[in-house]
Amino acid sequence: MKRIAILLATTIIATPAIAQTAEHDERDRSSASAVHDTEGLVVTAPFVADLDLLAGSSVVTGDELVRTVRGQIGDTLTSQPGVSATSFSPGASRPVLRGFQGERVRVLTDGLATLDASNTSTDHAVTIEPLTAERIEVLRGPAVLLFGSQAIGGAVNVLDRRIPRAMPENGFHVDATGVYGTAADERGGGAALDVALTSQIVAHVDGSYRRSDDIRTGGYTLSAPLRAEQLALAQEARDEGNLDEAGEALARANQRGRLPNSFTRTYSLGGGIALINDGGNLGVSVGYYDTSYGVPERPGAEHDHGAGGAPAPAEEGDVSIGMQQFRADLRGEVAIGGFIDALRVRAGYSDYKHTEFEGAETGTVFNNEGFEGRLELVQADRDGWRGATGFQGYTRKFAAVGQEAFVPQNFTDQYGIFTLQEYHLGAIGLEAALRYEHTRVRAAQVKLDYADGGATAAFDRRFDALSGALGVSYPLAPDVKIGINGSHASRAPSAEELFSRGPHVATQAYEVGNPGFGLEKSWGLELYARGATGPVRFQLAGYANWFSNYVYEADTGLTFPDDVLPPGTVAEFELPIFQYRQADARYLGVEGEIAATFIDGGKQGFSLGGNLVADYVYARLGDGSAVPRIPPLRVLAGVDAGTGMLSGRVEVEHATRQTRVATFETETPAFTLVNAALTWHPLAASPETALILSANNIFDVEARRHASFTKDFVPMAGRDIRISARVSF
Repeated sequence: MKRIAILLATTIIATPAIAQTAEHDERDRSSASAVHDTEGLVVTAPFVADLDLLAGSSVVTGDELVRTVRGQIGDTLTSQPGVSATSFSPGASRPVLRGFQGERVRVLTDGLATLDASNTSTDHAVTIEPLTAERIEVLRGPAVLLFGSQAIGGAVNVLDRRIPRAMPENGFHVDATGVYGTAADERGGGAALDVALTSQIVAHVDGSYRRSDDIRTGGYTLSAPLRAEQLALAQEARDEGNLDEAGEALARANQRGRLPNSFTRTYSLGGGIALINDGGNLGVSVGYYDTSYGVPERPGAEHDHGAGGAPAPAEEGDVSIGMQQFRADLRGEVAIGGFIDALRVRAGYSDYKHTEFEGAETGTVFNNEGFEGRLELVQADRDGWRGATGFQGYTRKFAAVGQEAFVPQNFTDQYGIFTLQEYHLGAIGLEAALRYEHTRVRAAQVKLDYADGGATAAFDRRFDALSGALGVSYPLAPDVKIGINGSHASRAPSAEELFSRGPHVATQAYEVGNPGFGLEKSWGLELYARGATGPVRFQLAGYANWFSNYVYEADTGLTFPDDVLPPGTVAEFELPIFQYRQADARYLGVEGEIAATFIDGGKQGFSLGGNLVADYVYARLGDGSAVPRIPPLRVLAGVDAGTGMLSGRVEVEHATRQTRVATFETETPAFTLVNAALTWHPLAASPETALILSANNIFDVEARRHASFTKDFVPMAGRDIRISARVSF
C-alpha cells in the first residue's frame, strides 16, 4: 500500500490517457464501415486526431460490436485485421496482435491496464465485460509504446461510460444489450444508465450477467495427433488386458459434439460520477467483476488426488477458475492555457483474486494488488507543432498460495516518462516518440530446482529500458497518405518469465522461468498506406521486427517428474514441461483491409458494399526454427447490403494450414467459416436500437486457432445461431 500511496500522490486529478474528441462524445452508434481510419481516433491525448505513428487502427462500435460481442475480449475482435485470439477456453481469451500475445500486447480499459493477471498466463480471463463496452479500439504501430514497453505488438483499448465524458441529452441516457447463442446455450445482458444530477454533474450505473453451458463443437474435440495418441493408448491397454483403461482412452478419442467443462458464469456491477464544465472534468468510478469458468482437460496431463495414490474420478477433479476483481478509477482534465494547453491524469487501483479449483477442492489462490497512474501535459498547437509529455507509474504485488503455487510471491514496480511530438514541414508530417522506463522485479523465495523443499534464493532484478520511434508521412492525394515508421523497443521480463518453477494446474503444464533473463530488445520498421479514393477505402501495412533476447515459452518434450527427478520419485503430477527461453527472433508481416461501396442508396435506398481483410505473420527464432503459436495466413471477405430499416451481411473466413511449427508443436489444419447476419432497426427515431439475427460457422466445421495454447483439445465453437438486441434512448 505504501508504493500505491506514493504513486497516487502523483495522480491526484483524474483524466484520460486515451480520450475522445467531441464528435465521438456523441456516441458513434451507426453501422461501422468495414474500414475504420484514424481520422478522429484519439490516442494518448485528444490533440492527436490522425496519429501516423499508429500506421493503422480499427474501431469496433455500434451494430458491429453487438453482432460480434463474445464473453471475452479476444474472441470479440477476431474479424479485425491482424487480430487473432488465445482462445484458451470460452472463459479466457485474450487478443493476439500481429502474432504477439501475453506480455507484448496491452489490454486497456479507458487507457489504463486492466490490472488483472490475463497478461501473465493464457488461462486467466480478461476482467472486461464486452457487453457494457461502448467502443473498442485496436491500435497498432510504434506509438502504442507510449502505453508501456509491454505494447510492442499493439494495444486494445475498451471504452465504456463508467466515468461519464459528457452530459446526457434530455437528462438521461440508457443503453441495454442482450444476447442468446445456441452453441453453448449462452444468455446474457448488460445495461447502463447515465443521469444528470445537476447541469454539471452526471452519474452512471451499469451491470451485466452472462451464463453459458459446455460449448458445442463442429467435429472431434481432440485434434488428429491427440486422437492418434489416445487410440494407440487404447490399443496398448487392450493388449495388456486393461479393458476399463482402454475404454476411457477410446471414449476420449471419439469424443465430439460437446467440449466438457467449458461453462462460464459472469456478472459485473459498476458506477461512477463526474463533474463536467468548460474548465475541464473530474470523475471517479468503482466496479466489481466476478466470473467462474471451466478449464477443459488436456489428455495425458494427469493430476492424482485420489486416496492411496489412485486417480480421482474425472467428475470430481474437473479444473475450474473462480475470479473476482474490485477496481476504482479516476479521470479528469484541467485546462491551463499558454504553451501547456491542458493537464490530464488517469489512475486506477485493483484488488484481484482468482482461485483454481480441482473439483470442489481449492487448489491455488492468486492475489494481485495493483495500481497504475498516468499524468500528461498537453502542448498547445503552435505553427504545426504539437505534442504531449507525461509520467506513468505501475506497481503490483502478486502472491500465489497453495501446494501448486508455480510462482513465488513477487513485487513489480515500474516508472516511465514519455513524450510524443508532431511537426508538419509543409506536406510532410514528422512524428517522434520516446519512452524511458525503470522496472524492478523482486521475489524472496525463488525455487532453484524441481524438487519440493529444495533450495531457494532471493532475486532483486532492476531494468532500465529506452524505447523510441520516428515516423515520416506524405499525402499522395487529399485522402490518401503513405508513411514509414522506425522504432526501437526494450522490455523488462515479467515476474512469471523470471521466477516460474512449478505445476500450474489450470494450464496443465509444469512451467519453468529463468531469473537470469536480460532485457528483451527489438528494432522495428513499418510501411503503410491508408485513405480513400472514390468508393474505395483502405489501410495496408507491412512490418518487420528484429529481436534480441526474445522471451518465449517452449515445449521441452520432457515430462515432470519422469524426466527431471530420480527414478521412482512419487509425485501427484504427470505434466509436460514448458520452459521460458531467450533467443534472437525475427517477425515479418502484412495486414490490410479494403472496403468498397458498389451502390449507395442513401438512408432509404438500396446499398451494396463489401470488404476484404487479410493478414499474415512469418516469425522465426535465431536458429531458423519457428516461433511457437504464430497464426497462419487468414483471409476474410464479406458483402453487405441494406435498404431502409433492414441490412444484411454474409462473410467467409479462411485460415490456411499452419505447417511452420515449433519443436513438439502440432500443425493446425486449414478451416473455412461461413457467417451471415440480418439487422433490423425498427425505430426510425432511435437508429441506435437494433435487433440482429446471425448464424456463425453455418456449416459446422471443425476449426482451431493456432495461436491457442489449448488448440489441440479446445476447438472453436460449432454452428452458433445468435440473437442480439440493443436498445438505446
